[in-house]
Amino acid sequence: MKKVLIITYYWPPAGGPGVQRWLKFVKYLPDFGIQPIVYIPENPTYPIMDIGLLSEVSEKAIIVKRKIVEPYQWASIFSKNKAREISSGIIPNQKKQSFLEKSLLWIRGNVFIPDARVFWVKPSVSFLEKYIQEHDIDTIITSGPPHSLHLIGFELKQKLKITWFADFRDPWTTIGYHKALKLSSFAEKKHKKLESQVLNTADTILVTSKTTKAEFQTLTSKPIEIITNGFDVEKIGKQALDEKFTIAHIGSFLSERNPRILWQSLAELIEENDSFAANFQLKLIGTVSQEVLDTIENFQLTSYLNNLGLVSHDAAITHQKKSQVLLLIEIDSEETKSIIPGKLFEYMVSERPIIAVGPKDSDFAEIIQNTNTGVFVQYDEKERLKNTLLSYYSQYLEGKLQSHGVGLQQYSRKNLTEKLANLLKR
Repeated sequence: MKKVLIITYYWPPAGGPGVQRWLKFVKYLPDFGIQPIVYIPENPTYPIMDIGLLSEVSEKAIIVKRKIVEPYQWASIFSKNKAREISSGIIPNQKKQSFLEKSLLWIRGNVFIPDARVFWVKPSVSFLEKYIQEHDIDTIITSGPPHSLHLIGFELKQKLKITWFADFRDPWTTIGYHKALKLSSFAEKKHKKLESQVLNTADTILVTSKTTKAEFQTLTSKPIEIITNGFDVEKIGKQALDEKFTIAHIGSFLSERNPRILWQSLAELIEENDSFAANFQLKLIGTVSQEVLDTIENFQLTSYLNNLGLVSHDAAITHQKKSQVLLLIEIDSEETKSIIPGKLFEYMVSERPIIAVGPKDSDFAEIIQNTNTGVFVQYDEKERLKNTLLSYYSQYLEGKLQSHGVGLQQYSRKNLTEKLANLLKR
């Protein structure tokens, strides 16, 4: 059986979307003749925890751990909550940032390059160089973010005769939050230099969207393969639908994703339609920024809000299947066109219609359209959004609200893993 070393930061008991991709690949790789060896930090600082995911780790996987030193462990001395928020990607509105928040962001962007896990690179290279030789491994995969893990792959490639796959769950220098990190010109140049080194040294680049592939093709001539995220067979069966007309958002609700056109549309429908006001409920599941909550209050929607906070992955899937409509929001910017939220694929197989709001030409808009799983609207299409909400509400009243997806099987985790395995065996 072919051995493949997978270097990743996010792994159970980490929660959130970052852990799902490689947890599921590792689950199915043995079915295609590949022995996964997963290298992870022994003492990580995970912003989100989900102990339940430990039960999903494949018994056939070999797990190797080494200690990591992380600045977030030091930053928590000053403010545990702020350190956790920045670690999880929740960046406060620039106009409302405190001195501490500004300082933490500046340090994060200019001192720890490419990210705050960079101290794990040298000890990992030293350890893995020996481990790879002793265990006769010829293929490695690095997964980012954090993109510092790609530097482990870069250095190992210099030292050993190995094949290296660099997996980008998100872009590097064009990722949405980079602008918020207050990068100096030196830091910006260093990021781009490191990105170029990785893209031009790895044997194959893996990406999750066609836009990221097109972006990287301008930076490297190395082969680039698209393997999206996907959905798995869930142990949670069909659920009785909520009695209320519930619109649910699952996952981190960042300040930059604050869809004022949605809150305005809902406020108008409540004002204009007594029936809608009596039946509507907004469910938020996951970490929600204070700015989003403040905007919801400004539009007088707080009395309709059920803010459940962080829940386990299983509980999130349960709410997903119970809710009447599922909400998917992406930041309105050129940089986020390539982002395909991992939860999209779980949404698509829930049989609940999706309302998605994002920038023009978003990659995930095409997926929603092609699979007939919902409606995508841009940030300047408020009337279309309002009409969609009203249409879904009418179907809810008639008991006919449901999604009828087509062509979904191409996004199953097992089929995607088979595609990965074929690349690894070439």
